[in-house]
Amino acid sequence: MVPITENNTPMAQYQCPDCGYIYDEAHGCPREGFAAGTRWASLPDDFPCPECFVREKPDFLPLTDAALRA
Repeated sequence: MVPITENNTPMAQYQCPDCGYIYDEAHGCPREGFAAGTRWASLPDDFPCPECFVREKPDFLPLTDAALRA
């Protein structure tokens, strides 16, 4: 189940196409300074993948509920 915010907007997830790291808006990326609940749109365009540092935000792929169940 996808977490929902108080304004009924689902939290989304985005995946690095190189290493598979998933940025989950519900969890954020605290080690990079982004608290839980930080929306993808709020990340800077040069946000690097914190796992491989090869890809930046524009390269990440949005995940759908179907992709998460696969």
